[in-house]
Amino acid sequence: MRCLSVFKPQFPSRPRRVGGVFCLFLAAALWVPASAQESGNDLAAEISRQVRRVFDKTADAVVKITATDGHGKLSGSGFFIDPMGTIYTAYSVGGEADEIIVQSGEKKYPARRLMADPRSGIAILKIDREGTPFIQAGHSDCLSVTSPVVSVGFPMDLPMAPTFGLVAGFDLKYLGRFFVTRHIRANVQVQRGQGGAPLLNMDGEVVGILVSSLDGGAGCFALPIEAAEKVRDDFVRFGEIRQGWIGVTVEGTTVSEAGSSVRVADLLPGTPAVLGGLHEGDVLLQIGRVPVRVPEDVLEASFYLTTGTATPVVVWRNGERMTMELSPQDHPDRARIHAHIPDIPGPGSKNTLPLSLPSNLE
Repeated sequence: MRCLSVFKPQFPSRPRRVGGVFCLFLAAALWVPASAQESGNDLAAEISRQVRRVFDKTADAVVKITATDGHGKLSGSGFFIDPMGTIYTAYSVGGEADEIIVQSGEKKYPARRLMADPRSGIAILKIDREGTPFIQAGHSDCLSVTSPVVSVGFPMDLPMAPTFGLVAGFDLKYLGRFFVTRHIRANVQVQRGQGGAPLLNMDGEVVGILVSSLDGGAGCFALPIEAAEKVRDDFVRFGEIRQGWIGVTVEGTTVSEAGSSVRVADLLPGTPAVLGGLHEGDVLLQIGRVPVRVPEDVLEASFYLTTGTATPVVVWRNGERMTMELSPQDHPDRARIHAHIPDIPGPGSKNTLPLSLPSNLE
């Protein structure tokens, strides 16, 4: 996987002096707009070519999903993630629906729901078909603000179409409330029917799943593909989501040590944190795959903890960097946590997600 830097416009060099200030000004006035227009046309053509390449590479793996729920008929998008007919989509599309039909190309297939997770905002479906075209998972960590991205889905009752945009941010909080993990915010225009569509990098790899829209469809939030894969891995291994817990309370500090301002404030007796060797006062630097710099990062890291799966934790203690291994366990309030559906305009909030509204599609 390589991170791309694309779309570099070519700027013209300085015009030569042909005699006098007036001549120089006239030459610039006549020449710059034409050159700028040519450069702009070249840039637009290059963007078009790259978007077309991504669309052609992934379109066969994108599916249209129709179903019914308590509000009536609905329609959305999804995509194959493996050659065995497994499909990712948004929870608002496949999480609570019945009579789910997947259209791949010209063929339609009944689908069954393998699992649905209202906390992350996704559902996993499956059809009885082998050898399905699928989209390769990429790495959302390679994205940055202004990274170009493409979404491919079925807007309204219209044919499949690509939408081009840029990454605008990576958000753990929206309107004063927290998501369960950071989401990709993209300036990709979305319409009803595109919920569950893949967010793709310019290599045609999926880096996120569209789970909600912003500002009437002017932008969107996408769950990073790593978060979706965590949910799927748990289902494959355990038949359910196994959210791990280490039993530590943290606090922010005014002074940063080793690049982090997060300190262990309290340890509950007999928890994985104690058994793994954490001490009160340790400065957390990393939990699993997630670097820790501010307290909110601990929330991000906790999403990726899996019960019974050894997790490295890096701390700064007495001026030294130390790594220890913890074995997360089920949270004492696991049932309550997994029954909770966030009440923010984000994953699982059906009343506030334009992408999840019932459509008039048959």
